[in-house]
Amino acid sequence: MMTVMLNSKLFEVILRYPAEQTAARHERILREASRLFKERGFDGVSVPDIMKAARLTHGPFYNHFASKDALVAECIDRAMSNMVSKISASTRSSRTMREFLDSYLSPTHRDNPGEGCALAALAGDVIRTPATKASFTRRFKDILSALSLRFASARERDARAEAINMASLLVGAVILARAVDDEALSEEILTQARAAL
Repeated sequence: MMTVMLNSKLFEVILRYPAEQTAARHERILREASRLFKERGFDGVSVPDIMKAARLTHGPFYNHFASKDALVAECIDRAMSNMVSKISASTRSSRTMREFLDSYLSPTHRDNPGEGCALAALAGDVIRTPATKASFTRRFKDILSALSLRFASARERDARAEAINMASLLVGAVILARAVDDEALSEEILTQARAAL
């Protein structure tokens, strides 16, 4: 709402944007926030940082989200939901699984956390942010189900255990490969994880 003075009278002007424009801005905020959170962590990003990256002023943020915590929760939900969709859209074959593993355990994924998996980039932040755990847990269960259906080779009752092992090795390998400052060791971590899967 904006207040303007015309001929000594105050008028309140309500500026409304078309629904499509509002939705596009919301998506842009989510996309940029997700990228920044994955690159810098929740505490390393401010609301003004997010809005600047989204090419918007700081003020409209609260028209889209009740708080930064609400934005964080929606970013986690969205990013992990996208991963579920990606896995679910895969055909059930050893070739597709190998392509997924090679992409996930690649130097490109390791070197670009902002464009990569929310699990590997944000799990540490979720540990320290209790408000995000419910959303993270719900979506992680969805990821396990998708992995069980698409990539697990074991019998049905063992598929969940296989999916947990796969997710743990994938995420852990990327986190460790990002954490070390020895390029050869980083590559070795990714290579050994690919070989183990």
